[in-house]
Amino acid sequence: MLKKYLLVFLVSMVPLIELRGSIPIGLGMGLNPIWLYVICIIGNMLPVPVIFFFARKVLVWGSDKKIIGKFFTFCLEKGEKGGKKLQEKAGKGLYWALFIFVGIPLPGTGAWTGTLAASLLDMDFKKSSLAVMAGVVLAGIIMGLGTAGVFGAIGAVFN
Repeated sequence: MLKKYLLVFLVSMVPLIELRGSIPIGLGMGLNPIWLYVICIIGNMLPVPVIFFFARKVLVWGSDKKIIGKFFTFCLEKGEKGGKKLQEKAGKGLYWALFIFVGIPLPGTGAWTGTLAASLLDMDFKKSSLAVMAGVVLAGIIMGLGTAGVFGAIGAVFN
């Protein structure tokens, strides 16, 4: 059982997969939903401080390197593009927009991208971390309900 929880913890730390992938995996393994959410949220949030304080520096450093340059440049451009789009649309509600951006479980909108965007936009660490964490919780709820078939059941009731 501990191995299963460790697996979902590690999967929730992987960029692009994050808890959007680990929650369905854990529910599919029959893990306790409450413990699963807690472990996936912790795993998804663990890299946030590292991303916020160091990712930009590492990406800028590696963007001109031969082997990793293209990927690092892609990550920088994606983070900057997402950050600028978020800033343009949000205005003064930037932290709410960050929450929604991270909370909607679509590819490329998780804690990693949201934190990188916050770092690139020089947002406040504490406020952006809270917005990202709230977004991760929301994404976890949406993924859990979707995996459990709640959305399908609601659709069947209204059809």
